[in-house]
Amino acid sequence: MGMLTLTHIAKKFGEKQVLRDVSFSVPEHTVFGFVGQNGAGKTTAMKLILGLLASDGGEIFVNGMPVRYGNTATNRFVGYLPDVPEFYPYMTPAEYLRFCGEISKMPANEIRLRSEELLRLVGLDKEKRRIKGFSRGMKQRLGVAQALFGRPKLLICDEPTSALDPAGRKELLDILVNAKEQTTVIFSTHILSDVEHICDEIAFLHDGRIVLEGPLEEVRAKKKTAATELELERTEDVPMLLNAFHCLKSTGQNSLRLEEAGRLPDILRFLADNRTPVLRIERQEASLEDLFMEVVGK
Repeated sequence: MGMLTLTHIAKKFGEKQVLRDVSFSVPEHTVFGFVGQNGAGKTTAMKLILGLLASDGGEIFVNGMPVRYGNTATNRFVGYLPDVPEFYPYMTPAEYLRFCGEISKMPANEIRLRSEELLRLVGLDKEKRRIKGFSRGMKQRLGVAQALFGRPKLLICDEPTSALDPAGRKELLDILVNAKEQTTVIFSTHILSDVEHICDEIAFLHDGRIVLEGPLEEVRAKKKTAATELELERTEDVPMLLNAFHCLKSTGQNSLRLEEAGRLPDILRFLADNRTPVLRIERQEASLEDLFMEVVGK
């Protein structure tokens, strides 16, 4: 059994069936991408794992123990980072982490050492300003430190990069990769490029069901088709090629995409016969976005 296991989970709100027979398992010390469109049911699943909602069927286990609705004992193994963490704005990062340690009755020396360790991990060890002056990215980093403070076996991150700029997203993703040395990370998101960047395993949630799951490389391998990208030097050559080969699609001013690999020799011969200058021909592996669009039927 993994660090987190869901078996046949169902959840309904009124007439809306949000989760239908959801099952997956998260191995220890991995970053697990829980992927779905907005409104797919990801946050509902996170709340069920935290015992904040009661499921209509199925079971959830954290570290081998069953999750119970309400004050579940499994939450002592869990750290949680919501999409918009809130803090006392008049505190500094060190003061806030000290406060977290004190309310959990942690010894003073351990509070100090753990605060220093985590502030270094998230890059806030030299930050003395009050939290009210922090950017969204800085608050997310402090949120990771707070979620890791009690040395959880499972760190749940619900859409942590959804409102960050590219620099802030990269900083947070790098922190989560480093955090898996200490814990297991479940990373809920709809941003597929973030998943490709840091996740070891993934599960696609669509229409309340898991439609695809497994190690990232194995999931990628399930889409056998790859495409060839051609970039031409002259725009006027594009219509000529599109007329000659209906398997080509225009993807930009001078760019074409071929998904029928068997036609490439014919295209290369055509380019040579017509002395068409080519800047680039590159074989592109299927992206996670291509695969997601394929499995959800779009």
